Amino acid sequence: MSAAAGYPGAYAPHAPIGLPVRSLGNGALWLAAFLSGFVIEEPAPYELYMALLTVVWLACGLKLRREFGPLIICLMLYITGGIASIPIAKDFGDASMYMAVSGFLAITAIFYAAILAEKPERFRIIQNGYTVSAVLVSLVGIAGYFQLFPGAEYFTLYDRARGTFKDPNVFGPFLVLPTLLIIQKLLRDSVLKNAFLLVPLTVLLLGIFLSFSRGAWGVLFAGVLVIYFLALVTERSNRRRVRLIMLGFAGVLAVFALLTAALSIDTVAQMFEQRARLVQDYDSARLGRFARYALGFQLVMEHPLGLGTLGFRNYFPEDTHNVYLKSFTTYGWLGGVTYIVLALWTLSAMVPLLFKSRPWTGFTQCVFAVFVAHLILSVIIDTDRWRHMYMLYGLAWGLIAADRLEARRPHAAPVIAKA
Repeated sequence: MSAAAGYPGAYAPHAPIGLPVRSLGNGALWLAAFLSGFVIEEPAPYELYMALLTVVWLACGLKLRREFGPLIICLMLYITGGIASIPIAKDFGDASMYMAVSGFLAITAIFYAAILAEKPERFRIIQNGYTVSAVLVSLVGIAGYFQLFPGAEYFTLYDRARGTFKDPNVFGPFLVLPTLLIIQKLLRDSVLKNAFLLVPLTVLLLGIFLSFSRGAWGVLFAGVLVIYFLALVTERSNRRRVRLIMLGFAGVLAVFALLTAALSIDTVAQMFEQRARLVQDYDSARLGRFARYALGFQLVMEHPLGLGTLGFRNYFPEDTHNVYLKSFTTYGWLGGVTYIVLALWTLSAMVPLLFKSRPWTGFTQCVFAVFVAHLILSVIIDTDRWRHMYMLYGLAWGLIAADRLEARRPHAAPVIAKA
């Protein structure tokens, strides 16, 4: 019997030790998803833990499957482009460390893909750990914003909630996936029976709002639209469609009520007025964000290997704030093209899954919605080093691989998704 036989994901009915080992593995996976929300310092506990967990699972038989081969190949090409740009960098040591971290994050994406491909039912473990983490992180951010305990200001930045993240612009988007999962649950099931979910939902929504991240607000808005649209088009009952429309109106009214309550606080209202402007001063300045996009892409055309790791700041006062431009400047033409190919490939491969009857279809739809919103957000924010962005890539390809494996089982019984 192989080492994988008693490890999580493999079922051994005659091995008494199988259940405890599976439980231990599932608990380890839950902790990985939970720790993804704690990256205020580097190296973060998440990174140290994932390094150990990945090695252990691979040693115990976790497989790299051809079904998520595009993810592996694209990430390898992406990192290769970055390695090729290291000699151009001003500081060889910083450049090497930057690429080492990028390579590690790529491995975490492959890890999540392998985990779900082997046993897609593990999505519940990841979902649970991620949601608990997000609620706790959001509470920390809210407490920090309102200074509810001594030293709480540590969890804010520029008078914005950042929770256990270095930047409010990462904190806010991190909270969106569990928010959508709860909203989807309320759309599909009885609101009264799941009324308890309104508490964590309110906490998450308030955390996203107090991040005062326009990107996070946009990700939430786009994500809600996607899952609401999918709920309507996949619902076969006219009566339930009417219910969804009524819930939509109720949700809009609830959001306005929450906004009104939050904006009744003067400091919140002032910050909201400032952050709600579509274009900030640093966007439209002479060398502002938008000007740097055009100048940056012109510069990249002259440098096939990129500008060297972190080299963009040698030409401009600030970073790229655009992951597609960042891919070309830091990872060269090879990395830039590869990243765009990977993003489009992931999107196109996920679309058919949104309408298939699987127990994990709801989770797939939420991952797709957040992933699409993040790709749009990446036009104005550099998401290259966001831990949960790599997790999204891994979850997406894990679900894609699981579907492909399911389709290749000739005698498999049909899987019926829960309503």
